[in-house]
Amino acid sequence: MYTRIDSYILRQLLVSLGAVTIGLAALVWLTQSLRFIELVLDRGLSFWVFLELTGLLLPSFFSVILPITTFVVVLFTYVRLGSDRELVVMRAAGLSQWQLSRPALGVALIATLVGFMLSLWIVPRSHAAFRDWQFEIRNQMAGLLLQEGVFSSVGGDLTVYARTRENDGTLRGILVHDARERGAPVTILAEAGRITAGPLGPRVTLLNGQRQQLEVGAHGPRLNVLSFAENSVDLARATRSEGERFRNAQERSMSELLHPEPGVSLRDRRRFRAEAHQRLSNPITAISLALLGLAVALTGQFQRHGGGFRLFVGCAAAVGILALGLVAASAAARTNSLLFLIWLHAVLPGLVSVWILADMPGAPAFLRGRPPAPPGTSAAKEAAA
Repeated sequence: MYTRIDSYILRQLLVSLGAVTIGLAALVWLTQSLRFIELVLDRGLSFWVFLELTGLLLPSFFSVILPITTFVVVLFTYVRLGSDRELVVMRAAGLSQWQLSRPALGVALIATLVGFMLSLWIVPRSHAAFRDWQFEIRNQMAGLLLQEGVFSSVGGDLTVYARTRENDGTLRGILVHDARERGAPVTILAEAGRITAGPLGPRVTLLNGQRQQLEVGAHGPRLNVLSFAENSVDLARATRSEGERFRNAQERSMSELLHPEPGVSLRDRRRFRAEAHQRLSNPITAISLALLGLAVALTGQFQRHGGGFRLFVGCAAAVGILALGLVAASAAARTNSLLFLIWLHAVLPGLVSVWILADMPGAPAFLRGRPPAPPGTSAAKEAAA
């Protein structure tokens, strides 16, 4: 049953968690959204499209940073309570380690439930919508991305340059380099052209130009030159072999990850399986990291000005755990026999922290921070036995 002390600590934790999580997510969103500013300032897309496109990234940011902010809030809150001697008073009132830990564990449980909701439902849908927007901008809105005096890349294998673009949309001095057909790149020069809408997306219609194609045959490379009065190039597809967009692991549901459609490569199947385990285990790290923060803040002897060292130790341990998590996820994606590393990373820090909070039963006395018992005392005889 929660007491007033629990409510007092819980209120501080929840307010801090909300403020830190929203602030850090906003900072990450700001840094990541700078990649799309050019679409608004230079390429004609509306500001609302920019907000909708970058807003779809927010759920994935929250999913990643929520376990981290849970750890930060628990560690800093309890270290501050210890520095202000509030923990000393609470212990003097008869509260045990686990009674002091209840508010933090409650906040960690809330963060875990929110994390499951994000990773299992919201993030896959938002990531799929984000990729659909990207696909539409690259293909259906390719005409908007063409700037005068700039070599504009449409996909990875098509580059378009126009010297000027008139008010009615007519392009002057056009160069198109099309490398979508392997081994036979095409370069097209034209006096004028215009972007038109085709059944598969935008096309550029070229007037009065020359088409140059380099072909490599048995007798070496040969340049074919063809003059034309009118020609057209499809801008809708980045590659000519591209059909329906392949959905990556981040935008698939759990059932699609565990049971992919026929034709998916073995390499992608491994990634899908690793992504499924990552989604199930990542929210649990909120509890493990919260327990780590409690183990750092609630153990050890009281020092009036010792909070800085504890913060350093806790943050260093958390950074090491997160780095090991990235290594484990990468290894499991390559070799699914290492999937247990994902769960070990999610659970083991919490189990070790519980052992520390329980005063490390079975550990030598010097590890528990206690001086050795004098010879001949009952404690020494018990230790010897």
